[in-house]
Amino acid sequence: MPYLGAAYLWVKAAHVIFVIFLMAGLFMMPRFFVYHQQCPVGSDEDRKWIDRERRLLKIILNPSLLLVWVFGLMLMVEIGAWHFGWFHLKLLFVLGLSGYHGWISGYAKKLARGERPLSEKQLRLLNEIPGIAAAVIVIAVIVKPF
Repeated sequence: MPYLGAAYLWVKAAHVIFVIFLMAGLFMMPRFFVYHQQCPVGSDEDRKWIDRERRLLKIILNPSLLLVWVFGLMLMVEIGAWHFGWFHLKLLFVLGLSGYHGWISGYAKKLARGERPLSEKQLRLLNEIPGIAAAVIVIAVIVKPF
């Protein structure tokens, strides 16, 4: 029995809106990292990148991730998604993106401490993860292959 009623479409719209915000941040942050790593540790430019990364996390990424999960879980319950194979695939990739968000948060802290563990090329490759995950999630939700 549906519990959202007329609010269902509003919840769905909010979910999609915050997914867009989250994905934008997940695409931006690794690019920030590439540019940040080119700055000398402790320089004025280094401090500016640390502030930019902190603000992107606090203002866009963290709230968006939380709201994506809240609205997504509401939708999951509403449609009984747990019973569908496509949902399990989506959930697997959403968990992966949540972990990627955690990695981004941790890497920003490393850069703030002056650590540069990954190369520019590695960061550019890691920047492809959200796009691949988004493609799989959209196909799972729209096509529902199983």
